[in-house]
Amino acid sequence: MVTSPKLAEFESSQLRTGQPVFRVGDTVRVHYKIVEGDKERVQVFQGVVIKRHRAGARSTFTVRKISFNIGVERIFLMHSPRIEKLEVVSRGVVRRARLFYLRDLQGKAARVRDQKDA
Repeated sequence: MVTSPKLAEFESSQLRTGQPVFRVGDTVRVHYKIVEGDKERVQVFQGVVIKRHRAGARSTFTVRKISFNIGVERIFLMHSPRIEKLEVVSRGVVRRARLFYLRDLQGKAARVRDQKDA
């Protein structure tokens, strides 16, 4: 795909800097701004990164957590202005780029090995 230099320059100006480096398998805590009516609050979503889509300004990452014994996945735009803060809680040791197999596992089997344990 051929892009114009102006478009590439605009896209690079929209990229967010200062994000921590994280990989698939890491446990992250995403502080996300939510607007309810005229009020604005920050909601924290903590889980395992199961997928990263690297596409410049359109980059996304998918985070999975278990909430009340139900798996919840959420896709975040990497460079969204609604992400207030992104923290890496722990580093996971995985050998795959996509961790979709975690969807079929429950309980302790669904854990990702920690880097300090390896």
